[in-house]
Amino acid sequence: MLVVIVEDAPPRLRGRLAVWLLEVRAGVYVGNYGRRVREMIWTQVCAYIEDGNAVIAWAAPTDAGFAFDTVGKSRRIPVDLDGFRLVAMMPEVEATAPETLGRSVRKRP
Repeated sequence: MLVVIVEDAPPRLRGRLAVWLLEVRAGVYVGNYGRRVREMIWTQVCAYIEDGNAVIAWAAPTDAGFAFDTVGKSRRIPVDLDGFRLVAMMPEVEATAPETLGRSVRKRP
């Protein structure tokens, strides 16, 4: 089993994925391919993702029963913990308005 999930992907990448995989929900593609086809699909995702992000997961002989890889900017970062892959969540970056940079935003009485 192979699952590819894309966010903010350009239409041409979504079209390429739809050729090989079934889109069961918006941005969620599933299929059943071997290693060579999976690597070819992932190469295409990495080449065409642009400003989006993607994750690929597949059945593998690991303790978890699957393996995964990611590409693009995301708050979810894969980490290796003694050979077991987990996902760490990075804190949200608070948006600061450009006019408030470098000075206090405290109001005067």
